[in-house]
Parts: sequence; structure tokens; C-alpha cells
Amino acid sequence: MENKFHKHFQFNGKSFDTVNEILEFTSNISTEIHTFLQDWFSNRLTITVQTSGSTGTPKSIELQKKHMINSAFATAHYFDLPAKTTALLCLPITYIAGKMMLIRAINIGWHLDIVEATLHPLKNVTKSYDFSAMVPLQLENSLDKIDGIKKLIVGGGVVSNQLQQKLQKIDCHVFATYGMTETITHIAVKKLNHVHKYPNFYEVLPNVTIYKDQRNCLVIEAKNVAEKVLFTNDVVQLISHKKFDWLGRFDNVINSGGIKLHPETIEEKLAKVIENRFFVAGIHDDQLGEKLILVIESLVKIENETLTKMELFSKIKSLKTLSKFEIPKEIYFINSFTETTSGKIQRKKNLEKLGF
Repeated sequence: MENKFHKHFQFNGKSFDTVNEILEFTSNISTEIHTFLQDWFSNRLTITVQTSGSTGTPKSIELQKKHMINSAFATAHYFDLPAKTTALLCLPITYIAGKMMLIRAINIGWHLDIVEATLHPLKNVTKSYDFSAMVPLQLENSLDKIDGIKKLIVGGGVVSNQLQQKLQKIDCHVFATYGMTETITHIAVKKLNHVHKYPNFYEVLPNVTIYKDQRNCLVIEAKNVAEKVLFTNDVVQLISHKKFDWLGRFDNVINSGGIKLHPETIEEKLAKVIENRFFVAGIHDDQLGEKLILVIESLVKIENETLTKMELFSKIKSLKTLSKFEIPKEIYFINSFTETTSGKIQRKKNLEKLGF
């Protein structure tokens, strides 16, 4: 691995002539960024990264630096982000999404600024940018200033229906991404606003091949970013050899009386009547095997009036898009959800709070 960087690369407005200048500069900004870049510019061929733990136990994995560079150029090409692109890093450098913003900037020659990775990342930002990346909650909290960014990718969680509706009124072009640490962030992208044709589906990046296994889960071949074929636990519908619709996680599928229910699909429908954060899950039932329940963060309020469970059930049953099997059997409330450091709801831990 050569110690090199693009001549147009800038970090917080500063240009550099040597790697040592970059390392010295970052040592005064962030120990975590400095340590990561020391590793990046070393002679090692791989980088050790931590998975987020949203779908399993967090673990450390080794990624090829050459694959990370390939991923960086794939993103730049897909979104037309050449050298001198102005970009904002507002994600934690702990995980792959934050690391890749740095790698893109270094190798493509972006002008990268960094702000604290909070849930309100644009609070003190006054500049405009060509590109940035956020998690859904950051985007939700930044809608009043998001037009200061031309193109935004969103990952690390599902973008709710309510948020998608709000995105239709903004100028910033927003894209949902599909990927994971093992694929070095996204291998597929879905436009969330300024779309002329619905429904809209995920489209894979160049040099990515997809198909399904016997579980109807997505299989990914992306030799530019991963050595091995990746068998995911994501249940999908293949629209074409380049497009797919994400239905949910295989490990979240609920078998209720022989009917297979996809929580994420049901949640998308329920979001039309529930404004609070929530999720659905299956718990043991002697007759059905598993029964569908709804877990809501705090009590549901509409126009400042707290709804009773009966009133909420009535609103849910009025949804024409829900089949009778997709109507929850019971509703539970939790004051505050347990979540990952990136803001994802941890379903199993929250069910444990309820004694399941």
C-alpha cells in the first residue's frame, strides 16, 4: 500500500504536501481520526473495522485497502463527485460509513470539512456542500438546513414514510443506501425524492451482481469490494438483474400460524397512523407458534390527546393496506427504546425489557 493522497485533498480548508502533514494536522483535531489515518497510510494491506452490531453481535473484520479505494471511486462515479467536491463529514469515524467519507476525500481529492457527529449535525453549519452522508435521525433533525447540501446519502436505518413525505418538499437530492461493513458501505442506492416513477427500488452500483438464495435472501457478488460472495439475511424481491425491493430481515420473520410476516413491511404500513418510534415483533404463542405484537416508544398522542389502546387498534384496523394477519394482537409501551450508538432500535433488548 503506497502512502499517497490526491493533490486536491483538503481537510477543514487546509491543503497538504506530505502524509506527515496530514497526520500532524489530524492529531490536533481527533485522536480517533489520527489513529485511523496512521493505519491507513501504513504499509499494511488491510484495515480492521468494527461492525455496528445492529443485526448481531459487534465484531471486528479485516477489509482490503484496495477494496476501500474501489468503493470510494464507485461512489464518486455514481454520484458524479470529482476532485474538489465539497463534502461534510458528520458521522462517527468509529464505523465504516464515517471512515469511507475520509477515504473518498483522500483518494478523489475532495475538500472535506468535519463537524461533531451529533443528532443535529447542521446546527452550527453555515457553509454549503456538494455531498454528505447521514443516518435517518440526523436527516430528520436537519430538514430546515438540508438544502445547503446538494446530494445526501442516508444509511444505517430505514427512512420512515413520514420522513420521505417531508423530503419531497426539499431541493437536496436524497438517496437511501443499501450495504454493510462487509461490502464497504453501499452497493445499491434508491432515490427518495425528485422521483418521477413509483414505486422506486434499490439499484446496484456498477460491477455488482445480485441474486436470491433458497430463503429469498439477497446474495451479492462484488469482487471490487469483497473477496467472497456475500449471503445476506435480507429478504428481497428481485425486480430485475440490477434492481430489488427490500422486504425485511430473515431473522426478524414471524411465523404466525403458518403465515410468514415481515416486520419491516408491516411497520412501513403502520407508520401512516403512528408518529412515535415503534416496531413489531413475534412472541411465543401456544396456538399460533408466534403472535404479532406492536411495541411503541412512550404513549401515542395525536393533537396532544393520548390515545387509548382501543382507539389505536381502531386506527390500525382502518388501514386498507394491512391484511388481517398483519394486525398486531397486542400493544405494549416502553418509555425509552434501547438503541445502538448509531441510533438503531435494538428489538431483542427492548423485548427483554418487556419480559419476553
